[in-house]
Amino acid sequence: MSDRLPPLTALRAFDAAARHMSFAKAAEELAVTPAALSFQIKSLEEHLGTPLFRRLNRAVALTEAGQALAPGAEEGFRALAQAWRQVRRLRDNTTLTVTAGPALTAKWLAPRLYDFARSHPEIDLRFSATLRIMDLERDDVDVAIRFGHGSDDGLYSVQVRKEWMTPVMTPELARQYPTPESLREAPLIFDDSISFLDPPCDWPAWFRAVGIDHRPTHGTHFSNADHAIDGAVAGLGVALGRRPMILKDLEEGRLVAPFKLAIETDARFRFLCLKGAETRPQIAAFRDWFLAEIDRTAHLSDGFTVVPVVSLGDS
Repeated sequence: MSDRLPPLTALRAFDAAARHMSFAKAAEELAVTPAALSFQIKSLEEHLGTPLFRRLNRAVALTEAGQALAPGAEEGFRALAQAWRQVRRLRDNTTLTVTAGPALTAKWLAPRLYDFARSHPEIDLRFSATLRIMDLERDDVDVAIRFGHGSDDGLYSVQVRKEWMTPVMTPELARQYPTPESLREAPLIFDDSISFLDPPCDWPAWFRAVGIDHRPTHGTHFSNADHAIDGAVAGLGVALGRRPMILKDLEEGRLVAPFKLAIETDARFRFLCLKGAETRPQIAAFRDWFLAEIDRTAHLSDGFTVVPVVSLGDS
């Protein structure tokens, strides 16, 4: 038996039939007749010198040889499809697909994208607002904006400013709770999306920073940061607002930050793409705009005392 590979069309027919365990469904996927697909598989079996399927009355089953070939065929076509997508992306300088968390997309990116779109009408922007960590090599994503302590080995990574947070509330609630001490009696909102931070950057950490021994756990909990801020805007309570999530609501007066003390975490937002891809025109343009917007909003920190959060075990 020769080591020469069989025709690609025959391997493709086998891969589809092995995945569906049906010649009819495989033929439908490949847009060929069942007879044509059966002929391709038969030619593959003749090339190999052994059956790949057991033909049953109304079904098929893989033989031992078919079971050995199926995983490699599936992986091979998957790798080929991925390589093809990457080559097409390299030739595309007008489409930009960005993934970011839902909260950052809603509270920071979306309100500012008009300026980027107006400055770069040639770029077709596509956003995937998700917390799922996407694979920049496998998924059809050009840029990821992620927050945390994560390692970015093998990627082009630009870290931006450290994240800080401070209590925010409606002006009406601010009149009811005018001092940090009064917040002990206030309805508190908890943003559980940052519960992974170590050391914790939460309500007990903020109270500790202002010299108050208070470890609240009772209140309204949200799994997304933007929902926590929306709850504060609605007057539900006082949220510990993250800087980029509260900027627009502070600027437009829906929220106030009356206590000029913020706690800071080492976690950062990072701009990520594949190494080498940072020079592609649409990625470079979006990176430069993203970093410039962060610098433009840095004035929000003016007047705040920002205290780094440390572990209770640290000295």
